[in-house]
Amino acid sequence: MSAVIRKIVTVVEETYLEMGQTVAPPTRRAAAIAVIENPFAGRYVEDLSPLIAIGEELGELLAQRAVAALGIDGAKAQSYGKAAAVGENGELEHAAAILHPKMGAPVRKVLGKGAALIPSSKKRSGPGTTLDIPLGHKDAAFVRSHFDGMEVQINDAPRANEIMVAVAVTDSGRPLPRVGGLTVAEIKGEDGLR
Repeated sequence: MSAVIRKIVTVVEETYLEMGQTVAPPTRRAAAIAVIENPFAGRYVEDLSPLIAIGEELGELLAQRAVAALGIDGAKAQSYGKAAAVGENGELEHAAAILHPKMGAPVRKVLGKGAALIPSSKKRSGPGTTLDIPLGHKDAAFVRSHFDGMEVQINDAPRANEIMVAVAVTDSGRPLPRVGGLTVAEIKGEDGLR
């Protein structure tokens, strides 16, 4: 089953100034969000494998869109995250089916690597809901400078029978990070943690 996509929205955020301090180079984050039909809205279905296949399809498409929006090669991405919101006739398990079993591999392929787990969030809500996409370094979960999030919203999504699915990537960490921890230069990228 292929996703029935109503719309795709891509958002780029660039921060140049934080608390009066110049951020150079600016920190940049991009999210690509698909609004899709929920094929199981309003009914219980035991086998969610069609949604798992949709997650795999959207992982590649949305990661490509987010990287393109930043204008970088996928390997230059530093952080990633994913999120989904089901409309009122969906269940959280529909979001989980899209986000978890197979979405990660195509995202990592677009980014050239990704040893760390992809942070995620899911919720049920209506049109205009805010989707908070958690972010973490793609190769080392312990890099505190990259513990972050990106907030996105689409005014008319998700409708009752839809799912809003997002993938976010960055080319940097937070603006002006200074809480210590493992640095990007110290990453080994072998275990997904360090």
